[in-house]
Amino acid sequence: MAHVTVLGAGLVAGPVVRHLLDRSPHTVTVAAPEFERATAMVAGHPRGEAVRFSIDDSAALDALVAKSQVVVSMLPYVHHVTVAERCIAHGAHLVTSSYVQPAMRALDGAAKARGVVLLNELGLDPGIDHMSAMRVIHEVRRAGGRVTSFRSYCGGLPAPEANTNPFGYKFSWSPRGVVLAARNAARYLREGALVEIPGPELFARPETVTVEGAGTFEGYPNRDSVSYVQVYDLEGVSTMFRGTLRNVGHCETWYAMGAMGLYDDAARSFVGGTFRDVMAWLGGVSVDGDVEGAVAARARIARDAAPIEKLTWLGMFSRDALPSPTISPLDALVARMVERLQYAPGERDMVVLQHEFEADYGDRREHITSTLVDFGAPHGDTSMSRTVGLPAAIGALRVLDGTIATPGVVVPVSPAVCEAILDELAALGIRFRETRAAR
Repeated sequence: MAHVTVLGAGLVAGPVVRHLLDRSPHTVTVAAPEFERATAMVAGHPRGEAVRFSIDDSAALDALVAKSQVVVSMLPYVHHVTVAERCIAHGAHLVTSSYVQPAMRALDGAAKARGVVLLNELGLDPGIDHMSAMRVIHEVRRAGGRVTSFRSYCGGLPAPEANTNPFGYKFSWSPRGVVLAARNAARYLREGALVEIPGPELFARPETVTVEGAGTFEGYPNRDSVSYVQVYDLEGVSTMFRGTLRNVGHCETWYAMGAMGLYDDAARSFVGGTFRDVMAWLGGVSVDGDVEGAVAARARIARDAAPIEKLTWLGMFSRDALPSPTISPLDALVARMVERLQYAPGERDMVVLQHEFEADYGDRREHITSTLVDFGAPHGDTSMSRTVGLPAAIGALRVLDGTIATPGVVVPVSPAVCEAILDELAALGIRFRETRAAR
């Protein structure tokens, strides 16, 4: 019997904890600043405990890691390197659901020398998207073919009946993380050409994407797709695109919010202490002036355009008090979104993930589509929490049983890892539908 420590008790941690306790003989500690949430996740299980924890307490982190064989970090990604360094020091393995950052990649040599697995990108996106894509890529290769084009989209959205606000969006994971991601630049390959999108232009040219069983959405590029040519071993591929799905109308509004300056995360003091003061400062006018018109002009949209109407509904032009008179525009926006873009009790979320491949077998060509449409349970786990949390939990168990044993910084792309985790996810109801058509 081993010991697993789960760091964090946020929106997606519940399925991690329950799976580890219900599907293994191991003991589990849930360590988080949200002690009450951590306690609720353990739910009195005889092999579980909850402890109050802050990542700023280095002695507490050392003590937690030292007694663990595997640490699952569900903390914000900025803390993963700190945790990884302590895991290497104590010989404990690490699992995260976050993208590998350069500072994490730099720990590869030290982790290998210590025999420590740093398993990253094991959630939904990234995670399930990698594994499901690699399963098809491996199948094509076994059949003597090669993938010449790859396009993928993933999104966490309200289920159709829960799509009840003007933004067409509700939060099923970190609200601040969602808004910070709106500033990301992107790169991808399109028919052999490199396309680079600066952060301010991320939402400028969305594509229309229709997914059977889910609906029609807007898609926009997700970070650096080009790096996955090497990760997926697709040298020579003409198109390599990984994107995000949102409901129609999303990109117009989020592009305008960026143009207004709402993604600025530098804190400053607002004398009046209201949301309208923030918007007035962004527009460069008095709080008693035409604030709506000023920010519309800054974003080069009409005063009565949909983004202005949506921000009015959100309360960004109101004289309601800010959470703090010293705040960044980004955090003021997040505060309003946390208030207004939440799921009501009993509402379901939806995860949509679709890959499209072009495969060349020499004597024939084939178009392959692999699709996941998954819904949350009313009054139960969200789809987002299951699709992010369960892969991380399964990955931790596969590290413990030796299925995943390669030390260093690892992402889930090898056949052994992909098949083991995808099969277990399918048994838990998270499964893909494939269609194939001759070209």
